[in-house]
Amino acid sequence: MSAAEILEPEERTRNREEIPVEDRWNVEALYPSWESWEEGMKLWGREKNEPHWPEIAPFRSQWSQSPIKLRELIELLLTIDRELTKLYTYAHLRHDEDVGNDAAKGAYSRIMSLLYSFRQETAWVEPEILQLSDDNLKQLINDPALAPYKLHLEKIVRQKPHTLSAQEEELLALCGNSLETAQKAFGALNNADLKFFPVVDSKGKERELTHGKYQLYLRDKDRKVRECAFKNLHQAFSSHENTLCELINGQIQRHLIEMRARKFSSCLDAALFPHQIDTSVYTALIQAVRKHLPSLHHYVSVRKKLMGVPELHLYDLYAPLVNDVDMGMSYPEASEQIIDSVAILGKSYQESLRKGLTSERWVDRYENIRKRSGAYSSGCYDSMPYILMNYHGSYNDVMTLTHEAGHSMHSLLSRSHQPYQYAQYSIFVAEVASTFHEELLFRHLLAQTKTIEQKAFLINQKIDDIRATLLRQTMFAEFELQLHEWAQKGVPFTPALLKDAYLKLNQEYFGNEMCVDSEVEIEWARIPHFYYNFYVYQYATGISAAHALAEQVVSGKEGAKEKYLQFLSAGCSLYPIDVLNLAGVDMRTSEPVEAAMRRFKALVDELENLLS
Repeated sequence: MSAAEILEPEERTRNREEIPVEDRWNVEALYPSWESWEEGMKLWGREKNEPHWPEIAPFRSQWSQSPIKLRELIELLLTIDRELTKLYTYAHLRHDEDVGNDAAKGAYSRIMSLLYSFRQETAWVEPEILQLSDDNLKQLINDPALAPYKLHLEKIVRQKPHTLSAQEEELLALCGNSLETAQKAFGALNNADLKFFPVVDSKGKERELTHGKYQLYLRDKDRKVRECAFKNLHQAFSSHENTLCELINGQIQRHLIEMRARKFSSCLDAALFPHQIDTSVYTALIQAVRKHLPSLHHYVSVRKKLMGVPELHLYDLYAPLVNDVDMGMSYPEASEQIIDSVAILGKSYQESLRKGLTSERWVDRYENIRKRSGAYSSGCYDSMPYILMNYHGSYNDVMTLTHEAGHSMHSLLSRSHQPYQYAQYSIFVAEVASTFHEELLFRHLLAQTKTIEQKAFLINQKIDDIRATLLRQTMFAEFELQLHEWAQKGVPFTPALLKDAYLKLNQEYFGNEMCVDSEVEIEWARIPHFYYNFYVYQYATGISAAHALAEQVVSGKEGAKEKYLQFLSAGCSLYPIDVLNLAGVDMRTSEPVEAAMRRFKALVDELENLLS
């Protein structure tokens, strides 16, 4: 008998067709149907043409004739990019609804190929602009005709030492699609092909294990459920450890190729340089968190004592310390709480969010078979924000929903206040608005508590949030940096090498009071963010900045709310460090991280006092 056959009906993961329309995101607002999308592909994709966009080629000999001609070229490229991005957004959303759907997979593959073709056909632009002398470039940037694109051009000029010849850029762009193979293969394995043994609870009942339900099981009061979910999930990844080792190696080799081709000193430098982030920001984060690891060790000791267990295991880290409190809620209830929590940001902000979470259908709410795991916020300049969720009603799901809603409001405000070329905020600030939202909701719920137990529950959840977002993501960042340093030195990747290094990091971060289960050694193999090229550290810097900004806004500091809304509306019209300075936080120093860690310590002390 299969696992699906023994499940109770309400526990069975539904097919896509069984999800009510009102619980799905409104992709029809982008394109009413696949047929409509195909019309857009004919108009802008021109898959049978070679080249696909012949109107670009004449500018290769014309752009240097005058600043007006260069402006015309820039505007043509941005127009095509905007239309292709809209086509891509629809295809990737439909693909993630059901990653096994052949029609969606085919459409996604087609638009991805076109995006690479666009890079190939435009690869000559930046190298040819950068052939100008420094004086001529400066004169060009300051020409009134190009004023709307001044920062856009400054960013191109900044890349001059790392930009190749036009022919070399075209060759590198030609390789782009094949260099995505490792990431796409991981996604296919992780979201569609990987199957998990069911979880067995302490009463012998079997439960279906999926990515979406895994986080739910880790918070279950039944320790047998937590242990079984933890072991069964990681066992599935262990059975593919050699394949997964090769996939992550393939992704890092891609970063290595790009780093060496563009003459950067390291993969880290190559990833951070385009955003004007110094590598010292990354290494200082690791150093600051390492300095405060005794606070994490103390929390482990407190949790072990409060749970009354002889050994604290990794699968105990999310278990509730207050068993008779349940702060989970339905999706409609969660939406109302989230909307109420952001009232401090003003009625306009609040009403935009209300429409998105309710009537405008930004959110694809519930898990279905073969739906992409996890959660994210997506969309494009010409669409509403879109949120993928796998909502099960837990407190963690409520926090995930407000996290993604924070991303979506950031996108909405950036797109509505900036022209296309400046509407996409930098990834360095991407996690600030999302964690700001979490902080507002936490404070809102805390103000409603009526008992010590409810207060302790929320404080414990906030501690675990900081632990998972600041400390755990910094551990990930440290591991990711180690992988790239090994690759640069030519160290061969093996499952044993990666597992040993990852296990050691867990032991160092959690300390002697934690029983670091051997299964965690394979955890690196299931983290999709390791395919994003130094992304995870931004969760840690983001939560640090968000806590500082939330404190300023909630305390009523003069101008803090207005500055924060300006930050949300700035897009990439400034460099990311400068955008955060605009809001009132200086991430060039370690103070925001230090302050977040001090708050972590204070919360642990408060929890210990409450429950003692």
